[in-house]
Parts: sequence; C-alpha cells; structure tokens
Amino acid sequence: MIDVTVANFEEEVIAASMLTPVLLDFWAPWCGPCKSLGPILEKVEAAYAGRFKLVKIDSDQEQQLGTAFGIRSIPTCILMINGQPVDGFTGALTEGKIKEFLDKHLPPAEEPAPEEALPPEAVTPEAALEKLKADVANDPTSESARFELVKALLLDGDTDAAKVAFAPVIAQTAMVRRFDSLKRWMGAIDFAAMHAAGAGAGALFDSKIAANKRDFEARFDKARWLMAQQLWTQALDELLDILMRDKAWSEDLARKTYIAILDIMEAPKPKVADGQIPPDDPVVATYRRRLSSVILS
Repeated sequence: MIDVTVANFEEEVIAASMLTPVLLDFWAPWCGPCKSLGPILEKVEAAYAGRFKLVKIDSDQEQQLGTAFGIRSIPTCILMINGQPVDGFTGALTEGKIKEFLDKHLPPAEEPAPEEALPPEAVTPEAALEKLKADVANDPTSESARFELVKALLLDGDTDAAKVAFAPVIAQTAMVRRFDSLKRWMGAIDFAAMHAAGAGAGALFDSKIAANKRDFEARFDKARWLMAQQLWTQALDELLDILMRDKAWSEDLARKTYIAILDIMEAPKPKVADGQIPPDDPVVATYRRRLSSVILS
C-alpha cells in the first residue's frame, strides 16, 4: 500500500498499471466506512501477493485527483489497468465481495515454481528451455509458463517451434495481453521475412521518414523490422515518435505494439524475501514512464 498524490500519480498509478493492476482507494480521515474498508483492502493486497497494487488517495488533500475521477462519495475504489480505469465500487464491501470484484479482472494466481535443482550459473540454455517445455507439459493452462516458453523460442530464433507452442492459446490473444504481445512479435517477424528482408530495408524506411516525418506507416514498418531483429529500444523510439504526433494512430496500433515490446523485454521477477519488492528493469521502467508522459500530455 502506498499513499498517492498529484506529484507521484503518474509514476505510481499510470506507469505502474502498465505492469500490474492498480486499485485506487479514495478515502478521508473523517470517513467511518473508509476506516473499516482500509484494513480489509490491505489484507487482500497481502493475500494476493503482488497480483495487484493498492494505493490510497486522501480525497480531501488531493481534490484534483478526485475531480478527475468524478468521485462523489467515499470510500470509492477504482481499478486501473494499462493506464485506464476498468471498474470500480463505492462503499465498504466485505472481504469476499472485494475478492470477487478483483477476480473478475486479475489474472489467476500462479503456482509457486519448484526450487531449481542446480544453481543458476550451472543451468545451460538448453536445460532452461527443456524446463520451460516441462512446465508447459505439466500445466498447459499456465499463462506464465506458456508465455516464457514461446518467448524463449523466439529469442532463440526458432520461430516455427514458437508458433507450434503458441497454437493452443492463439484464441486467447484478445483476453490475455501477454499472448497478444507474442502474436504481435511473431507478426513482426513474418513482416520482416516477407517485406523487409535485406540490409537495405532500414535505409529504405529512413529515406521515407526523411521525406515525410509524418509517414507513420513507414515508421511503424521500421519499428516492426527492428522488433523482428530484437532491437527493442530502437523500435520503441520509432513508436514513441508516432505517439508524440498522434496518440491514437491506426486504432492505437502504435501504443499496443509499444506495450507488447515492453512485455517481451521484461524479465521474470527474481525471487526476493517476504515483504520486499523485486527491482524493476531500469530500461523498461524508463520507457514505461515515457509512454505515460506522452499519453497524459
């Protein structure tokens, strides 16, 4: 749980919700129901072990935020995902009702991974890949295991095997964001193979962009070409250039592809001691903040 103000709202809510759902609790010190709801929310946050982030906003002190969200009574809770409010409730709900509300929107909890038999430095890339395959075989419904397996195969350049591993969940891309991210990556690889092969492709895109800074099609094609080569930050820079000029270009295509690259870049969170928060990848965090800055400007 963290207290949020206008000063840290962008980082703690908008940027954070691109990675983990954020539940906003609008409250006030004089509010009786707020005092009963607060401890329940904190208990649920601890029980959900990182599946969402709880932030508290003092509606008396942060009236600008209350006005922005149309808060008319407190306590009011609003769930933010990918920088946007998706649902909310008003009043002091019971613990069961809060969990029911959250479970409609949050991904299911993952089973704890078994301890590695070997220290990390002793695990070869081949052994790591075999373990991912075994994880999927043991639990074909695990979104995390499936994502990591397909990602590993694509990073290794084995696109055909990645597509085979992805096939059982391809229908879930509209519901699972990280699966959608994998699909966009594979689409970029196919695009590069069919339309942008050869060393001269980058120069061709650059010449089009130099002739017209608002040639968003050329910028997007270049971003996909870079994405296929795993040149992540260069691809993000091209997409960011589109977003700075047109936030909703081509039905949010640039923004969705930008988020897909962040999903792909992000490494699994390392294990930490209870009560500690795993560190964020500094590059990913920087590009999340840049996206938030553009979207909110």
